[in-house]
Amino acid sequence: MDIADIDAEGQGKLYFGRGSVTSVSGLEGQKDVYLLKACVTLERETMKVPSPGEFYLLKSAKSSVQLSRPISVYYAKVRKNIDGKTRSLLLEFLILKKGVGTEELCSAQTGERIELIGPLGNDFAHFLPGDILSASAPEEPSICIIGGGIGVAPVAFFASRLKEKSYDFYASFKSGSYGLEYISPANLFVTTDDGSAGIRGMLPKAFNADCVKKNKYKIIFACGPSAMLSYVKTVAEECDVPVFMSVENYMACGVGACLGCTISTKDGVKRVCKDGPVFDGRIIEFPAVQKKTFTPLVSDVDLSVEIAGIHFRNPIIAASGTFGFGQNYRELIDVNALGGICSKGCTLEPRDGNGGRRIVEVPGGNINSIGLQNPGIPSFIKEELPEMLKLSPVSIANLAGSTLESYVEGAKLLDDSPVPMIELNISCPNVKSGGQAWGIKAEAARECVRAVRSATKKPLMVKLSPNSTELLDVALACIEEGADALSLINTIQAVSIDIEKGRPAFDNVRAGLCGPCIKPIALRMVYDVAEAVNKLPKEKRVPVVGIGGIANYKDAVEFIMAGAIAVQVGTATFSNPRAMLEIIEGLKSFMRSHGYKNIEQMRGIAQG
Repeated sequence: MDIADIDAEGQGKLYFGRGSVTSVSGLEGQKDVYLLKACVTLERETMKVPSPGEFYLLKSAKSSVQLSRPISVYYAKVRKNIDGKTRSLLLEFLILKKGVGTEELCSAQTGERIELIGPLGNDFAHFLPGDILSASAPEEPSICIIGGGIGVAPVAFFASRLKEKSYDFYASFKSGSYGLEYISPANLFVTTDDGSAGIRGMLPKAFNADCVKKNKYKIIFACGPSAMLSYVKTVAEECDVPVFMSVENYMACGVGACLGCTISTKDGVKRVCKDGPVFDGRIIEFPAVQKKTFTPLVSDVDLSVEIAGIHFRNPIIAASGTFGFGQNYRELIDVNALGGICSKGCTLEPRDGNGGRRIVEVPGGNINSIGLQNPGIPSFIKEELPEMLKLSPVSIANLAGSTLESYVEGAKLLDDSPVPMIELNISCPNVKSGGQAWGIKAEAARECVRAVRSATKKPLMVKLSPNSTELLDVALACIEEGADALSLINTIQAVSIDIEKGRPAFDNVRAGLCGPCIKPIALRMVYDVAEAVNKLPKEKRVPVVGIGGIANYKDAVEFIMAGAIAVQVGTATFSNPRAMLEIIEGLKSFMRSHGYKNIEQMRGIAQG
C-alpha cells in the first residue's frame, strides 16, 4: 500500500466492507445492462471517495463466486449523516451481466448486502492538464471523450465533473443508448450498430482523424472494448493528439499484489489495477485484431458418438458412484435422455463400505470416503443390470477390485452378462502392493489391464487415477495391453481434519476430492492424455472420456475441445439433478450457434 493510502493513524483510506443495495434496475432497451445503486457508510473522515476512472471490487455478500468483479464508478455522491461523525457514500454502477458474479449483482434486491473494496486504481483527472479548461471557450471544446458500450460509465462520470460544454462526447453502442444522463457536452454523437439511436454504424462513422483535426481537439479520453480503443489510439497518433484510456482485465486482488491483471506496454508490463486502469494510450500495446470469420448457424446437430464400437446417443454419461444403477433419479429427471450410465463401482464380493463419516463438504465440491459399498458383481448381474438395460442410455459396468484375482473373476462374470461395456476402475487399493492403487504405477496398471483383457471380450474402458505421477505412462501402458478407451480422472486424494475432535474426519484419513474445484486439474490431465494418444499411430489411438468437476455445458465443451469424445458427470447431479439434461441442451445450442454439426468437428480443436 502506498503511504498516500494510509492516514495519520495508520489506517487505510480505502473502503472494505459491506454496503446496502438501494436499487437495481435493467436499462430500457438493453438486454443485459443494469444500473445498481448502493450506499456505504464512511466511518472516518480520511476515507477516500471515488474519482472518475476509479473502480470498486464488487461481490454479492451471499455470492457463490470467489473473486469480486471490478466495476467502474458511474456516479458518486457524499452526504453527511445525522450523527455528524460519519458520511454516506452513494454509488452508482452500470453493470453488464455476462457471468455468475455479475448476474448475482444484477439480481440483487433492495436492501441486500454487497461487498465492496475501493475506490481502486487511478483517475482521468490525473492526466488532465490544469489549464485546458480555462483555455477552452465553451463554443470551442478542446476535450474529446469517447465511451463504447458499458465503457461509457467511467467516462460519463468524468464528463459530469467537467465544465459544461467544455467537451464533445462520442458514445457507441450495439443498440439504443444509456449512461448519458449526467453529461452536458457541447456536442453529443451517438452511433449504434443497428441504427436504433443516432448514427447507424460503429464509432468510425462519427469519430475519425478528419473530425479530430476539424474540431481541434487537444486531448482525448476513452473507455470501451479493446478493438475500439485500438482504433482510437490509431486516430490520435495520426493526429498527434494525446489520448488517455481506461482498460480492463481479469483481476484478483485489485491492489497490485497478485500481478494477475497485467498488460503489455512500451514501458514494460503494467498492472491494470494499480498502474491503471487509466493509461497513456501511447504506451499501450494492443494485440493484433483478428478478423472474425463468419460462422454459419446449424439448424440441427448430431450429438451421437461412438466409443469402442458402442453407439451413444449423446456424449453425456452419468459417472460411477453418483447415479446408483440408473434408477435413483428416475422420479426427478428423464434418465432416458442420457447417453450412458456407469454403474456404482462393483467388486466380486459384496462390500459394506467404509465406517465413520463418509462426506465432508468443501468449497467447490466434497471429499468422500464411501469405500465401494456395493452388492457384489453376481448380485449386480442378477438384480441391477436387468433394470439398467431397460433404460435407453448405454449401460456400463464399473468393475473394481482389490486383488488381481478379484478383478479377473469379476471380469469373467461380466463377460458372460449382457452388459455392453466395462469400465475398469484401477484406482482401488491393491492389497498385494501395500494398499497402493493399481493405476499409480505403469507396470501395475499394465498387469491389471492385461489380466482383465484376457478375461473378457467386452469393450474395455479403463478409468485412470489422478494421483499417479506416471499418468501418461499409465495411459499408454493401458492402451498397449488392450484398453479400448480411457476415462479420467477419478477423485483426487485429500484430507479433512475435524478441528473439534483434533483428528482426521475420515476413519481412513485420506479420501477422494471431487466437484467443480477439481475441474482445471482434470481438464489438464485429459488434455495431456489426449495429446499423448494423438501422437500414437492412428490404428492405436483410443477415445478419451473426460471426468472431473463438469457442472454445465461450457465445462463439457472445454473437455471435448481438449480431446475428450464424451464426458461423465457426477457431483453436479447432487446439487442439481437436472445438470446432465441442461448440459445436453446447452451443448446443442452451443453447437448450433458455433456451426458445429457433430462432436467430432469440435473434439480436440484446442490441441492446435
